[in-house]
Amino acid sequence: MRLILGTAWGEKAPVQTFSDMFYADASLMPGAKLPLPDNHEDRGVYITSGSVIIAGEVFEEGRMMVFRPGDPITVTAGERGARLMLLGGETLNGPRYVSWNFVASSKEKLEAAKEAWIEGDFEHGRFQLPPDDNSEFVPFPGQPGN
Repeated sequence: MRLILGTAWGEKAPVQTFSDMFYADASLMPGAKLPLPDNHEDRGVYITSGSVIIAGEVFEEGRMMVFRPGDPITVTAGERGARLMLLGGETLNGPRYVSWNFVASSKEKLEAAKEAWIEGDFEHGRFQLPPDDNSEFVPFPGQPGN
């Protein structure tokens, strides 16, 4: 398992976050069990490959499950094993707006993010691509190149 950001399972990723959260990538062998951290209010699992068993029910790849706060959850890998993205954090207060890969607390912020991405000034603008991973760019849907 690799903890990408936040805190979970007694570990802390070296990435700065602005709220209590976690995001992890896990590869499980068939039958392996992984309890979700219980120190985060909201938690979810996305199955990128394989399958998992949760509370006796089988879920296949391409599924996302979100769990109620406080419920103890253990994920068991299915017969082929599983690769999972695990995430969680504080419950967000107020409404959220979604457009493509952007989520914001107001429509104005959402539109500003969309415009900044389309503008594409990744050296000086609102968004900066990672220094060692800046050769690929995904345009906003409906824009040239997409």
